Amino acid sequence: MENWVNYLNDIVEYDVRWNIYKTILIILILWLIKKGGNKIIGIRTGEDMKRVYHWRKTVQYTLVFIGLLLVGNIWISNFQSITTFLGLLSAGIAIALKDIFVNIAGWIFIYWRKPFDVGDRIQIGDYIGDVVDLRLFQFSLLEVGNWVDADQSTGRIVHVPNGKVFMDPQANYSQGFDYIWNEQNINISLDSDYKKAQIILKEIMNKMFQSDFKTIEYALRKAQKEHFISFSQYTPTVYCKIHERGIQLSLRYLCNPRKRRFFEHHFTEAMIDRFRMEPDIKIVYPITSIYLEKGMGKGNKNA
Repeated sequence: MENWVNYLNDIVEYDVRWNIYKTILIILILWLIKKGGNKIIGIRTGEDMKRVYHWRKTVQYTLVFIGLLLVGNIWISNFQSITTFLGLLSAGIAIALKDIFVNIAGWIFIYWRKPFDVGDRIQIGDYIGDVVDLRLFQFSLLEVGNWVDADQSTGRIVHVPNGKVFMDPQANYSQGFDYIWNEQNINISLDSDYKKAQIILKEIMNKMFQSDFKTIEYALRKAQKEHFISFSQYTPTVYCKIHERGIQLSLRYLCNPRKRRFFEHHFTEAMIDRFRMEPDIKIVYPITSIYLEKGMGKGNKNA
């Protein structure tokens, strides 16, 4: 280290050398402040990962901004006139780099208006996923759906430009109300006891969601205070109608969007097991039969 300092003293002028020392010192101090701030944030916020994420991002951006001002003031003798020049230059750059500034404006809009936050499940344009990161030019989604059924994760990270929030509508699965309505359809024959089938399906759903009713009711009251959200009922129900395949029973219930497949799987298992014990309830489904004529597929001997 001492040899490196002596070498630097020999090849660099005193003023430049002193500016280098001050720059290194500023970077070191800001780095220590960041490390200390991250530890304090972790202690003060506890297990709230969303708050930890936002506070750490705020500290990072603030220190970078302060660092640029301090280092710029060291290396540029007339820093105030330079900032004025840069302000005029930015107008021309904004035209040439429109997309970059739109993405920055989108980043400000996301943090200010909060159409979504880290941890929310959203759909923007054709993309659906859980927000895992918010950056200056883009935000990242852990993709769900696509070739995977029931809104489960594909494992891909999709990076979306922030400017998309001004061009595409956003659907937030998590904001305001943490539950979504899910529906499953089952067809039974016309001669089946559909009223009995309805009672069985309601029993299965009520048993499955019994422990969630209080949580759903509390979340609904909270949503009604913050947003104009109102449901005539929040308990599971079954609707029926005449369908080309018989009687269609539509099961409708509130569930967490991340557990759709879980509930569909367990409910389907319970429903099939119960209906198999009921001879007067028959599940119907389309089938295709193929009849081959005798002799088809054999070669022609006269050919």
